[in-house]
Amino acid sequence: MILAPMQGLTEVLFRRTYEECFPGVIPLAVAPFISLTHNLLSTTHSALPSAFDDVLPENNRESMTVVPQILGKEPEEFVAVATRLRDMGYDEVNWNIGCPMRAITAKHRGSGILPHPDELRAVLDEVMPRLPLRLSVKMRLGLQHADECFGVAAVLADYPLASITVHPRLGRQQYSGVPDLDTFERLLPLLKVPVIYNGDLRSQADIDGVMHRFPGLHDIMVGRGILYNPTLPLGISDARQSALFIRRLIEAIHETFPYEQGRVRKIKEYWCLLWKSQPISEMDARKALREQDLETVEKIIFELLQ
Repeated sequence: MILAPMQGLTEVLFRRTYEECFPGVIPLAVAPFISLTHNLLSTTHSALPSAFDDVLPENNRESMTVVPQILGKEPEEFVAVATRLRDMGYDEVNWNIGCPMRAITAKHRGSGILPHPDELRAVLDEVMPRLPLRLSVKMRLGLQHADECFGVAAVLADYPLASITVHPRLGRQQYSGVPDLDTFERLLPLLKVPVIYNGDLRSQADIDGVMHRFPGLHDIMVGRGILYNPTLPLGISDARQSALFIRRLIEAIHETFPYEQGRVRKIKEYWCLLWKSQPISEMDARKALREQDLETVEKIIFELLQ
């Protein structure tokens, strides 16, 4: 099982805490993306930009193994960032061509590039010969239409990728609707490298169903399912163990965020999902989300976790 990249959630704070509470249970994580922006690695600045903080080796020593991820389509920046990641000790980088956010897709980034296989090929033709580490890809079936994935597959087949992760939704769906497993089944034999499935794996039954239907999968990637139930990778649903993890995560937030406002915001971001691991109602869970005072927010959460 691979931990999915979720901006603001499955970052190093979460990964370290999870590894502390459940050592070795999740062997690998793809980190939330580093966005390629103009002069991200400007030679006028000796220090690395903060965009790299999440994947700095010194920050991840007590974390699970991490694969950094890049979002963007600028070849020079792509190679520069990948080279810096190689210098940091990484041997693989993941390219995000699946992000569904409209501000990103409008620029033909993320899943916005999927309807444009010629643009996809142009990026890979520029990047692959100069890339100093392995490249894997995380994609959706398309932006507007599921059949877009077949043009993408024809392009990807021409390059020696390490793996391809497929979330079988469309970019325009965001996270609504259900994964299109029928199209994924048609796509699977066209992908000539190890394939990883990602999308709506929220229970052991979901995992078993996907693995049974697609026995040739290399692995599965889980994001929200682990936030909804931190013990899912153990093959169980244990509210007590999940409560202990939530408590430790809140402690880690205190250790990481120096100001109360930042702590409140971060606790709420996680609590929006993690409360589902507990035998409590949404009405009770939302009581903490309505408060602004750190002491009050924590008091409500800790009482619900008892």
